[in-house]
Amino acid sequence: MRDSAPAAWALPPLTGGLADRLFETADRDPALPLLARRPEEGSAGWREVTAAEVRDEVAGLAKGLIAAGIAPGERVAVMARTRYEWTVLGYALWTVGAEVVPVHPASSRDQVAWMLRDAGCVAVVVEDERCVMTVGSVCAALPALRHVWQLDAGACAELAARGADVPAAAVDSMRRIVLPEATAVVAYTSGTTGRPLGCALSHRALASPCDVLLDGWGSTAAAPGEQGSVLAFLPFSHVYGLMVQGLCVRGGLLMAHEPETTEAALTSALRSFRPTYLYAVPSVLEKIYSNFLRTAQRAGRGALFERAAATARDYAEARERRRLGTGPGPGLDLRLQHAMYERTVYRRLRESLGGRVRRATSGGSPLGRELSLFFEGIGIYVHDGYGLTETAGGVTMQPLGREKSGTVGRALPGTEIRVADDEEILVRGPSVFQGYVGDEAATAAVLRDGWLATGDLGRLDDEGYLTITGRKKDTVVTSGGTSVAPAVLEQRLRAHPLVHQAVVVGDGRPCVGALITLDPEFLTHWRAGLALQGDAPAREAREENALREEIARAVAAANSAVSRAESIRVFRVLPEPFDVAKGLLTPSMKLRRDEIARVFALEIDAMYEARPARPARALERAAGRADGDADWDEPDNVFVSRRRTS
Repeated sequence: MRDSAPAAWALPPLTGGLADRLFETADRDPALPLLARRPEEGSAGWREVTAAEVRDEVAGLAKGLIAAGIAPGERVAVMARTRYEWTVLGYALWTVGAEVVPVHPASSRDQVAWMLRDAGCVAVVVEDERCVMTVGSVCAALPALRHVWQLDAGACAELAARGADVPAAAVDSMRRIVLPEATAVVAYTSGTTGRPLGCALSHRALASPCDVLLDGWGSTAAAPGEQGSVLAFLPFSHVYGLMVQGLCVRGGLLMAHEPETTEAALTSALRSFRPTYLYAVPSVLEKIYSNFLRTAQRAGRGALFERAAATARDYAEARERRRLGTGPGPGLDLRLQHAMYERTVYRRLRESLGGRVRRATSGGSPLGRELSLFFEGIGIYVHDGYGLTETAGGVTMQPLGREKSGTVGRALPGTEIRVADDEEILVRGPSVFQGYVGDEAATAAVLRDGWLATGDLGRLDDEGYLTITGRKKDTVVTSGGTSVAPAVLEQRLRAHPLVHQAVVVGDGRPCVGALITLDPEFLTHWRAGLALQGDAPAREAREENALREEIARAVAAANSAVSRAESIRVFRVLPEPFDVAKGLLTPSMKLRRDEIARVFALEIDAMYEARPARPARALERAAGRADGDADWDEPDNVFVSRRRTS
């Protein structure tokens, strides 16, 4: 068993609730721009909202909540995308001591019914008519529900008007009785297996990692003397999104909201708002890289971009060796190459993200080392951190000046990490949750003598850096007894620009397999670049062969990271990506592996039944082998026809 337990930092103790910081900031610096919003939907510009204006709006909404009978300790669900109203309503609810239950707006009817009933919500704030219909269809099973407020129908104005006669002293009185140990949020786990569980998170738990990160890493948010700014687009229904919100409000960073997560919407928002710091998940960073590559190829500069990308990774790796004391740093030739690409490539890449992003944080799942090195090499270091719903987000961070790509950094000050003999990660610290709402057995199963059993697998090196290797429940065990952690293979598969998602399968099977979905935008671009000749059937056949070989190369590249027994020997390319609406992804974009295996059971069976007559197939060729020792390899037809996934 290995431990990592850095000393706690001397931070002022939290004495009240999350809303206090907003009111304190407004009193101390009322003109500080705290939020930015578009004057109207679809507008390219942004209007800054000062701390005093935000406080006054929050206080007005708090009065409305008091008038509506929302009492301390009662639970109110918020079912909306990441938008301005989410933040002001959330802080209004914390002002009156209510508990927020975040619900993803794409949640199914059954999921909404379960969460609202399990949490005992007395009210729900929904975004639009579709959400109203979802909640309305389950109201009969929710006897505690008293209010449904719709943002798009003027809920904020309605609440503010309702509370017009409530004295300001009533708001201050309710805010001041909120204690740090009071529950602030009941955040439901992703529910990758079974029913989602409601994690009770206190005001202290949510504030603690934010305050530690701001104290130790806040200087990286912007250039000296400049206010940091963040574009919030991660869902506030997930604890990572709530953590971003908390960091901005507690740290006085200017935060804008982008509810749309399409490529076009994010690109437009990044260029117009021009944040100084980026919070994202690996899939977003992978998409950004693919877009860089696709744009360069369309301009006939694909080879130049690939050389520049390789130089960026080499340069970052050399810098990493120097800061870790294992090498001299970039040599003269590498520095000259990097300087040339800085003028011709890297500067333009940063400009596409607004031109002011200095650093970024990736969370939700591990970030590939190669991708991390690429972003560092172009001038945007990405801190890969680790946390989970039960820890209110932050557990680790990369130490400044000692960053090590490919790891998720070290334990935050005040937080302890232990890796058990079975490689499960255990965590203890102020951000650990209070327990699962209404489920003492589930709570007892993961909280042991103050330590949280995370269910994640990892390893600690001699300097305390943590590397995530997978999930205990995700481990695949083949019929031959080989145990395989899917994360490494899936991460490497997604590194190929054509691959959008990947799910490793193989429990009880003779070898490891994979279900793969393609990136629609890059696939269109890739097809356009083939320039195939001949009639339609001939072109389609040649295109399919080329695509098969390209995906086989991606699989071979992933296999290079593992032993032959752990390698992917069969795969299928699915016609559509996994998504939340069909129940194949969680709201936090994690794979629902059990559901994917159920929905695609026929495809998985067919993949293993299609044993080829000759072993030397595309995977052997892609890996540069023709040794004929493979009993299981990719069959000729790896493409699945379009089918209903429900």
